[in-house]
Amino acid sequence: MEKKVKMIVDAILEKKGLNTVVIDLTEISPFTDYFIITTGISSVQTNAIKENIYRKLKKTYKNVNIEGENAGVWILMDYGDVVVHIFQQEERERYSLESLWADGKVTYIGDEDVS
Repeated sequence: MEKKVKMIVDAILEKKGLNTVVIDLTEISPFTDYFIITTGISSVQTNAIKENIYRKLKKTYKNVNIEGENAGVWILMDYGDVVVHIFQQEERERYSLESLWADGKVTYIGDEDVS
């Protein structure tokens, strides 16, 4: 797994993100290589996940665009080659990104360490 993706997934797991998936889009998308999708149970948790990712990556990966952090129902972190979607459950179900990008290689992340 790419170093940046692993760092992001580890940061998500530290803040107990739920149902985390990594979708490898390298073969099907011209604009990004990976989507990482996770769920938080509240805006407090989604923002904590976002802050943890930002804090852990800010020294190495400085260019990031963040949207949706005020409402906290869908926070998008765009690192260019990796786009992170941090949803609350209802929004995740509504947009169903996993099914929209089902042609990508999907990796389901559990609570175990990512290698």
